[in-house]
Amino acid sequence: MKHIFTSLIFLFILTVLFAQKQDKGVYIDYKNDYYNEILKSAGKDPRESKKTFKMDYEGVVIPQSPSEFTTAWCNDPLSQGNTGTCWCFSTSSFFESEIYRQTKQEVKLSELYTVYWEYIGKAEEYIKTKGESPFGEGSETNAVARMMSQYGVVPAEAYVGKESDDKFHNHEEMFKKMKDRLKKAKKEDSWDKEAIMKDIRSYLDEHIGKAPEKIKVEGKKMTPKEYLDNVAKLNPSDYVNFMSLKVSPYYSKAEYDVPDNWWNSDDYYNVPLDDFVAIIKNSLKNGYTISIGGDVSEPGYSPTNDVAMVPTFDIPSEYINEDARQLRFNNGATTDDHAIHLIGYKESEDGWWFLIKDSGSGARNGKNKGYYFYHEDYIKLKMMTITLHKNGVPKEIWKKIN
Repeated sequence: MKHIFTSLIFLFILTVLFAQKQDKGVYIDYKNDYYNEILKSAGKDPRESKKTFKMDYEGVVIPQSPSEFTTAWCNDPLSQGNTGTCWCFSTSSFFESEIYRQTKQEVKLSELYTVYWEYIGKAEEYIKTKGESPFGEGSETNAVARMMSQYGVVPAEAYVGKESDDKFHNHEEMFKKMKDRLKKAKKEDSWDKEAIMKDIRSYLDEHIGKAPEKIKVEGKKMTPKEYLDNVAKLNPSDYVNFMSLKVSPYYSKAEYDVPDNWWNSDDYYNVPLDDFVAIIKNSLKNGYTISIGGDVSEPGYSPTNDVAMVPTFDIPSEYINEDARQLRFNNGATTDDHAIHLIGYKESEDGWWFLIKDSGSGARNGKNKGYYFYHEDYIKLKMMTITLHKNGVPKEIWKKIN
C-alpha cells in the first residue's frame, strides 16, 4: 500500500506540472506606426515592418483598460517624440503626481527645461574627464531631482522646448551637433571648456530654446528655484532610489552600473527582490506613484496588446528570483532601456498587474494610447530601479537600512 500511495502522489505531481499553462511564441510583422508618424513629420522615410518574435497572446487573459486599475492622479500621456528623454518624461510625470498628492494642484511641468541642464552637466563632465564620461541622450530617473536641486523647475508653458509649429520633439540634429563637437575636442585633445560649452549652449538654445532665468506665474515673476519651493512645493531630498541586484550588499547604498548613470550615482538603496516588490506595492496602495526603469525588449512585451509579461518559455513564474534577475543583468539580456511612470495597480487571481504611463512611441500602437499593463512577474524580472517618495517605503524596510 505504501508503494501504491507514493506512486499516486508522484502521478498527481506530474499531472499538476504538465497541466500548467505553457505559453507559445510566434513571429509577427511589427511596424511602429506612431514612430513612422514622427519620422514623416520630420520629412524622413518610414521604417518597414520587420519579423519579430513575440509571445502569442491568443487565449491569454490580460487587462483591457486603465479603468480596471486603482490609480493615483496624473496628467494625460504625451509623447517624447524622437528623443532619448524617457527618463525625464517619466519622472516629470511622477513629480506632477507628487505635486497633486501634496497640494491638489494640477500642474504640467516642463521636461525640456530639465533636459537642457542635464545636457549641460553631461558636456561639462565629458570635458572634465577628457572624453571618458558617456555622452548620450539617456539618463536615470534620479537625475530629475538632482537637476531640480540645482536649477529648479518650470511649468510647461514657460518652456516648451521646441518650435511652436513642430508636432513632435526631435533632438536628432541637436544631439549630433553636440556629439560631433565633443568628439572633435577629444580627437584634437583640445579641452578649452569655455569655448566648448559656448558651442554646446548655442546648439541647445537654437534647437530647444534658451533656458529661462525668470518666469511669470499668475502675474508674479520668480526664478525656477522659487517656483520649485513656493508653487510646486517639492523637496528633492524627500525622494529616494532603490535597486535590487546581488552584485552589491543589501541594505546599503550602491552604484547602478549602466552607461546612462553617467555621473556614477551611488545613491541607490540596494534591497532583496522581495523588499523591492514590497516597496512598489506598499507605495501604490498608499497613493504614491513611482518612476521606474528597466528593460522593454522582451518577447512578452507587446505594444499592440499594451502588455508586458514573462512567458513560460522564457522562465516560469515560480523560478523568477534574485538569481534569475542578476543573471539577465550580467549577460546583457536585461538592459537599461526605458523609464516609465507606474500609476496604478489591480490584484487578480494570477497576481498583481500594474498600470504604466509611457511616453515612448511604442505605447501608442495599441488600443490604450500611452498606457501599458505590466504583470508583476515582468516587474520582478526586468525592472531595475525605482524613484519614489521616502514615505512610500514600508517602515520595516527602513529599519533594515537604518
